[in-house]
Amino acid sequence: MNPLLDFTGLPRYGEVRPEHVTPAIDRLLAENRALVERLAADPATPTWDAFAQPLEDANERLSRAWGQVSHLHSVLDSPELREVYNENLPKITQYYAELSQNEGLYRKFKALAASPEYAGLSAARRRIVDNELRDFRLGGAELPEAQKARFKAIQEELAKLSARFEENLLDATNAWSKLVTDENVLEGVPEDVKRMFAEQAQADGKPGWKLNLQAPSYLPVMQFCANRSLREEMYRAYVTRASEFGPAELDNTPLITRIVRLRQEAARLLGYPDYAHVSLVPKMAQSPQEVLDFLEELARRAKPYAERDMAELREYAARELGLTDLQAWDIAYASEKLRQARYAFSEQEVKQYFQEPRVLAGLFRLIETLYGLEIRESQAPVWHESVKFFDIRDRTGQLIGQFYLDLYARESKRGGAWMDDAITRRRRGETIQTPVAYLNCNFSRPVGGAAASSEQGPAQRDANVRESAAASAGAAAASASGVASPQGAPAPPYGRRPALLTHDEVITLFHEFGHGLHHLLTRVEDLGVSGINGVEWDAVELPSQFMENFCWEWEVLRHMTAHVDTGEPLPKALFDKMLAAKNFQAGMQTMRQIEFALFDMHLHHDYDPDGGKTPLALLDEIRRQVAVVTPPEYNRFPNNFSHIFAGGYAAGYYSYKWAEVLSADAYSLFEENGVLNPEVGHRFWSEILAQGGARPAIESFRAFRGREPSIDALLRHNGMA
Repeated sequence: MNPLLDFTGLPRYGEVRPEHVTPAIDRLLAENRALVERLAADPATPTWDAFAQPLEDANERLSRAWGQVSHLHSVLDSPELREVYNENLPKITQYYAELSQNEGLYRKFKALAASPEYAGLSAARRRIVDNELRDFRLGGAELPEAQKARFKAIQEELAKLSARFEENLLDATNAWSKLVTDENVLEGVPEDVKRMFAEQAQADGKPGWKLNLQAPSYLPVMQFCANRSLREEMYRAYVTRASEFGPAELDNTPLITRIVRLRQEAARLLGYPDYAHVSLVPKMAQSPQEVLDFLEELARRAKPYAERDMAELREYAARELGLTDLQAWDIAYASEKLRQARYAFSEQEVKQYFQEPRVLAGLFRLIETLYGLEIRESQAPVWHESVKFFDIRDRTGQLIGQFYLDLYARESKRGGAWMDDAITRRRRGETIQTPVAYLNCNFSRPVGGAAASSEQGPAQRDANVRESAAASAGAAAASASGVASPQGAPAPPYGRRPALLTHDEVITLFHEFGHGLHHLLTRVEDLGVSGINGVEWDAVELPSQFMENFCWEWEVLRHMTAHVDTGEPLPKALFDKMLAAKNFQAGMQTMRQIEFALFDMHLHHDYDPDGGKTPLALLDEIRRQVAVVTPPEYNRFPNNFSHIFAGGYAAGYYSYKWAEVLSADAYSLFEENGVLNPEVGHRFWSEILAQGGARPAIESFRAFRGREPSIDALLRHNGMA
């Protein structure tokens, strides 16, 4: 049996091959089209059970099969997989475009909404019907036939362009590397990072140290390397990826122009003045102007802090580092030096305490404390030997959800960090379908050998995680492996050092886990609004950014740290320094996010792609208004801005800051009642996480917080109150 057509359980990643893709997709598309034709032609008054449910079932099968293909394309890309992915992507896009324009289905949903049954449906099902009607309108169902054809062609081309954008960025990232043969060139680079560089060179059969543009390589060089020319060389390579400075076939510049032009054309076909208006229809924000007003007000509040941050950095760099002409490739390096001088600690010093097994144990302990759940490592077919798989159960042993954890960077994996859904919770007859999530990061793998997960069986790994949690809590070491003590960290498996995470990477992990909990802890039983489905895009970051706050709580961190060499927990004095430095350059960081959000919104709102101004020129204009760090002329940030050109954030990048207002204000209730308060935790679960998209996000926020959101907590958390 084709593994992509098996929906009885977890994906069969050990068996999926590129040759399975086309037969599976072709079969599912044929079955779905036959069903759609039958449902649209049925003269009976539509009901949920006879009409909406069969359609949802069929589309779920297609989504699950294609979701596995898309996931592998993101995490284990290969020429063969890329070929079949791009071969089938137009078919998928065409099907959904057909679906969204099918007048017969549209009439059926309108008839269902007007039927006596509608009032008796659950709130979740009524919201699904309402969302369907909205999406039919946005999908072009009301357009004349000639315009429908053009709208469908636009959607198909946009899907191809977005896939090409991401592939170009991955290929351009992988195309650059540098072999260093003189260790002095790497002065200041941490030893564990240099070990990784050496292993990368050894993998190529060469002596020395191999650098690349993946985050675990690029970021430490920019932050720690004293060699300014190397920093500049890597910076230039990084910020010119997928641009005219590299191979023409990998240049994303023409793709950007084409994507923006097509989005604008599609919006006007639908009767909207620009794409930003279309993007905001299903979001919390009501208009582009409301978003721009929000961003500009936040910029007004933050810019004085950002200007102060930059003035302090320039003065320090000139006085202490001799950098009188501070450049973009000096910012991270000079900032790290200033942080060390001001707060008497370095990021590298902190990193030694965040061993991956301890961090995971501490994260799981937090979830168990807040929500009364248990997380244990389990077994499932995986796509790479370093991937782990976990069960989430309640205190009765009932399975609540499951997730894959893919933490390490590799050449076949796209950059960044993200959560995606593998299986969504829903009712199937008398049973509930268990939700399953993918959690993906790009951290440094353990050095000194293969990843731990490839060397140990699930039972042994689970014993290590349990024991790490027990040791963190100060319990006696009593598990079968006998490698931990209340005072010390678990011994690295087979004498090998575990992966070490920076505190920023710990925050990233918590962020993605927040998305995962939003998907996994839903209590909604209808697919269309279960988990993250149906949640307004500018609210979907609430649970993820909410989780980041716990990374600054002593009661959380002290249970998830142990020095990699001594086993000693993170000293309270060092934590206090970290806390004092929490808002170090918060103004600069805030303005950077505002810069990107303004670029995104203006690009899709009042920018004319057929005018004389390029997207890069637009970005330069915005930088002159809000930026305190001006990059060099050759910087091509738009060419690797995959969030808006290859992801779901087009005219929606503001969501990070918009949702941060919600998340900071939500977290303030924990601050008022105890950050590890299970009662408040269960309230957050029931009013935010459990609700999914079954009701408007603002209603969920009000139900949890008891009032309208306020920006005050965000400003206070960022030291800008």
